[in-house]
Amino acid sequence: MHITFLGGAGEVTGSCYLIETKEIRFLVDCGMFQGGREADYKNRTAINFNPEKIDFVLLTHAHIDHSGLLPRLSALGFRGAVYATAATADLLDVMLKDSAYIQEKEAEWRNKRLLRKKHQLSYESAPLYTVAQAEALLRQIRSVHYDKIFQPHSSIRCQFREAGHILGSAIIEVWVKSGSQHRKIVFSGDLGQPGHPIVRDPARIKQADYLLIESTYGNRLHRSMEATRDELAKVINDAISQNSGNVIVPAFTVGRTQDLLFLLADLQRQGRLGKMNLFIDSPMALAATEITLKHQALLDQETIETINWFRQQNENLKIHFVHSVEESIQLNQIQRGAIILSASGMCDAGRIKYHLKYNLPRPECSILIIGFQAAGTLGRRLVDGAKKVRIFGEEIPVRASIHTIGGLSAHADQADLINWLKGFNSAPKRTYIVHGEPENAKALADKIQQQLHWKTSIPLRGTTEFLGLTNTEHSIPHKNSEF
Repeated sequence: MHITFLGGAGEVTGSCYLIETKEIRFLVDCGMFQGGREADYKNRTAINFNPEKIDFVLLTHAHIDHSGLLPRLSALGFRGAVYATAATADLLDVMLKDSAYIQEKEAEWRNKRLLRKKHQLSYESAPLYTVAQAEALLRQIRSVHYDKIFQPHSSIRCQFREAGHILGSAIIEVWVKSGSQHRKIVFSGDLGQPGHPIVRDPARIKQADYLLIESTYGNRLHRSMEATRDELAKVINDAISQNSGNVIVPAFTVGRTQDLLFLLADLQRQGRLGKMNLFIDSPMALAATEITLKHQALLDQETIETINWFRQQNENLKIHFVHSVEESIQLNQIQRGAIILSASGMCDAGRIKYHLKYNLPRPECSILIIGFQAAGTLGRRLVDGAKKVRIFGEEIPVRASIHTIGGLSAHADQADLINWLKGFNSAPKRTYIVHGEPENAKALADKIQQQLHWKTSIPLRGTTEFLGLTNTEHSIPHKNSEF
């Protein structure tokens, strides 16, 4: 059996892994590359294999850097099933159509600019995929319950386990059979922090022959959740009490938006925040929030208690969901006192770019960064202290204050990752460090070798590894059905 690292190797975005045996070919994730000038080229050339030969896809979660190229895969000939948890399936219905809409609009904007300059349109002028192609892919989604073993092929067994990253996120256990021998591969997906709002903690996995583990924050530690709440309350109170400007929050509409809603409501419940006007400028965020409430069985107890409190006492936290483009434009007329939360989380697409354009030049405003910013993204340039940024072809001065709240990350930090690995009963034959920038992946690999003495590898994009057979008994799936 071989595994090829097509994305999410040596970088954070574009997660995609191809597994091949004599009998089967399948993908784990099919994500979009984000950030940097090469992202569009990578996305257009990422599917450099025959999609018609892919039997099925296993999806860890709905974030676009893990799911965003699925419609393109389908448009190019993939006809198999995409397996995901029920919550992920619901989120994909919103996120992939929204991604396609953005692709179409940005292609339209690029083409108008090219035509104005009398340049000829090219292959790159077309969107990566259309809304119709996203809708076609959605018909290939198959929902699977957590902790239920299923067989997408006679030689493959799979099980989705809670990853604690966003609603519906999964660690995937995969058993591969060849003759009388088995291999068990575990894909961590994106692992969340224990104790993080909204979702349950990551499940513990006991054994694996081969393991792929993410390393987004493999080189650092997050602030504690208590310190994060203190910092968030201070930033919001300072900005609102001065009443001199707005607070702009770039946030992923799935996961981070719901986290912030919960934390603001919880801080209100504790009497630590004054009156606020919060504008959620994303129709998709409303849909994602409704999906979150639909899947209350997946939420932690503290979140359920805060939701019940907010439904009874919400006079101090006014939440406005912004639907139309016209309503979004009107927000730019607000000069002070508004908290505007909008996507994308890395500031590279969507309505957030307009809010940054109008508020970045104003020193009385604050920009609140609450998530990971990949290299090459507009959000990363702001975090790194850029004095000027380019938005819609225009140079915008950065005079607003930039605040980074790192403890809100939906990703486990180095200590969380090591603690999760300590739950294994024995070392995998090989642990592959993926989904992290090079220095982060190396730091995690070094820490694993120092503390656990495991064999690790940091694969590069495009490399292929042979996964040998094993006779270890722990690799045989649960006996509740034949295999």
